Amino acid sequence: MAATTLVLVSLATSVSSRLVPSSSSSLFFSKLSSSTTSPCLLRLRSNSSRSSLPLYSRLGFGRKPMTQYSTRATLGLTHPATIEAPKISFAAKEIDAVQWKGDILAVGVTEKDVAKNSSKFENPLLQKLDAQLGGQLSEASAEEDFTGKVGQSLILRLPGLGSKRVGLFGLGQGASNTFAFRNFGETVATAAKGAQASSIAIVLASTGSVSDQSKLNTASAIACGAVLGTYEDSRYKSDAKKPLLKAVDIIGLGTGPELEKKLKYAGEVSSSIIFGRELVNSPANVLTPEALAGEASKIASTYSDVLSATILTPEKCAELKMGSYLAVAAASANPPRFIHLHYKPTGGSVKSKLALVGKGLTFDSGGYNIKTGPGCSIELMKFDMGGSAAVLGAAKAIGQIKPPGVEVHFIVAACENMISGTGMRPGDIVTASNGKTIEVNNTDAEGRLTLADALVYACNQGVDKVIDLATLTGACVVALGPSVAGVFTPCDDLAKEVFTAAEISGEKLWRLPLEESYWESMKSGVADMVNTGGRQGGAITAALFLKQFVDEKVQWMHIDIAGPVWSEKKRNATGFGIPTLVEWVLQNSS
Repeated sequence: MAATTLVLVSLATSVSSRLVPSSSSSLFFSKLSSSTTSPCLLRLRSNSSRSSLPLYSRLGFGRKPMTQYSTRATLGLTHPATIEAPKISFAAKEIDAVQWKGDILAVGVTEKDVAKNSSKFENPLLQKLDAQLGGQLSEASAEEDFTGKVGQSLILRLPGLGSKRVGLFGLGQGASNTFAFRNFGETVATAAKGAQASSIAIVLASTGSVSDQSKLNTASAIACGAVLGTYEDSRYKSDAKKPLLKAVDIIGLGTGPELEKKLKYAGEVSSSIIFGRELVNSPANVLTPEALAGEASKIASTYSDVLSATILTPEKCAELKMGSYLAVAAASANPPRFIHLHYKPTGGSVKSKLALVGKGLTFDSGGYNIKTGPGCSIELMKFDMGGSAAVLGAAKAIGQIKPPGVEVHFIVAACENMISGTGMRPGDIVTASNGKTIEVNNTDAEGRLTLADALVYACNQGVDKVIDLATLTGACVVALGPSVAGVFTPCDDLAKEVFTAAEISGEKLWRLPLEESYWESMKSGVADMVNTGGRQGGAITAALFLKQFVDEKVQWMHIDIAGPVWSEKKRNATGFGIPTLVEWVLQNSS
């Protein structure tokens, strides 16, 4: 029996273990130092010494010291529970599936595999299983009308096999990409959870036409899906359940060091996806901008050999003239935090310098243009930091993988968009760090204002390529639905790179045009631009806005993830963007 065994321990590094207060370092009870509490609002341009005062002071209004809100994260007395991360042992084997012993033998079948001749399966593996079960498998599939369509499953407890149960899982007309195989692995793991199984084997009914490289990618995708299907984010539930699945055997896709390497990679990426999901799932009364910065700092400290963290306070952001970003943050009791993680390989020359920028609105009320009415989704606006979760999740994975020859900057302008007497108003004019002025005609188009200064900062790091990810527009969701992200870039080469990475990682992207003629709707009579155009082409005009803050020498892409960041069906975050970003960085490494 040939077998390759790899044990992936603690695949999910739970956010809960870092958000729960401790005596040594608490995100909830530590008093903020005076250097981090003074509000840095926009300054008026004036030669008067009076202009050095914050705007609210010059208008005659006071403001409570930020230290009054140092325990803001305990609002509602809510603390996430520490939950056990999945600890799954993966083994790649070349054995007879009929003889495998364990809880569930899961067989992935296409519609062609299930085809029958005289009530008997034509597929050799299904024939062998059916013969061992005395024809009961073919009989049950006919009675249950199981045809192998995507989403169909049939799990039976029948005597005659080494396994306690056998399950058939539909792959449709043919699973041929990472997305399908990852979903297959996730579906099997979910079924195993329902059956309280601790061991499963996964096998494809047909693998004859699959190349060796495809087998590696398929095994990796199935393993990643199995981890994601096993994990349940129950940190905020009073009856948190422990995962039961302990062992997964992958049969018929090869063995050896290359496959072992692929399974290890699957573990690193899946743990980072879970980390990203936990960030987005965490409510705004727990995950404040300061708490998000704390999470970023802990990633850097965990992988300190290759990662360093710089967290900019409002004062430092004001020195860098980030007026667009600070204007969005001005109304919140929770101070903003500008996050910069820097990855440098331990040795060798650097051939590529990249930046990943994520929108980091830990909550978006809409500001004075408050979100109201059906479909406004204000109760879900904790996910408005989904872009930052993707960026920080990618940072975690890159810290583990340590690719050579590439330098990466992970950047997040974290803040809340709230309402108060110090807040940004419709009609205000703000000045970004590249000197461009913006008339704010809608305070609910705030993400692009934070990204403006973040993109300027990213380009100032001397990078060759920049990708930003943001839950930016409802217009993109209307255009592409809930499962596909919109891509905007003037660079065909960069588009080719990212779409190749997305295909390997199993995420769905669609390129939309940067129609320059639409910029006419973004012109202002009193400033360089407004922050929103008309209703038509809203995702495009948002991308055109961001383009104004990118150095022309830098290759740039904007990815609008407003649709796929959240699963309405599961009422949970997806971790979208993380596997594609990681794959893209690896493509640019040596």
